[in-house]
Amino acid sequence: MKFFIDTANLKDIQEAVELGVLDGVTTNPSLMAKEGIKGTDAVMAHYRQICEIVDGDVSAEVIAVDFDGMVTEGEALAELHPNIVVKVPMTRDGVKAIKYFSEKGIKTNCTLVFTAGQALLAAKAGATYVSPFVGRLDDIGHDGVQLIEQIVQIFSNYGYPTQVLAASVRHVPHLIQCAEIGADVVTCPLNVITGLLNHPLTDKGLAQFLADHKKVNA
Repeated sequence: MKFFIDTANLKDIQEAVELGVLDGVTTNPSLMAKEGIKGTDAVMAHYRQICEIVDGDVSAEVIAVDFDGMVTEGEALAELHPNIVVKVPMTRDGVKAIKYFSEKGIKTNCTLVFTAGQALLAAKAGATYVSPFVGRLDDIGHDGVQLIEQIVQIFSNYGYPTQVLAASVRHVPHLIQCAEIGADVVTCPLNVITGLLNHPLTDKGLAQFLADHKKVNA
């Protein structure tokens, strides 16, 4: 399973890289705004900075909602760095744009996926990744992890190379469940990744080892 970090914060990205387990980054306009990144030039420069830190795919989202606008923005993003993946919304024009980018050899991430049918359309259009939103489905009383399982099964049935990227992953149990059912990628905040480190018995055991070491070396 690949670990992506869902952020535009350079410090968090660097920390994840230093941990040695980071495979890529996902971003969106909301995450850019959270970091105070405003204006097209500033956003483009920020994407370049992320690509300089991370040796892996970096999803950069288009703002346009029409086909021509998506193509224009997506091509400009793809030119920034070989690691850029153009993030496209799951809409009619988005599917058309995915097909266009696929034929041009430009990697894509279809975002805002909430059904298996949407994921299937994106895969048939040639998406590199599809991003089903686990947490947002849970918020409305649906089982987000079950959707990941459905999509993984469908893609396996027909040999689609599109990778299932579990998004809106909010806590460690989400991540582990997605790993159990075979998601190719999980994207989440840094604290979810570092949360995998933690267990009270690990802390207790380490404290005991250190105490015993101190006794025999007093």
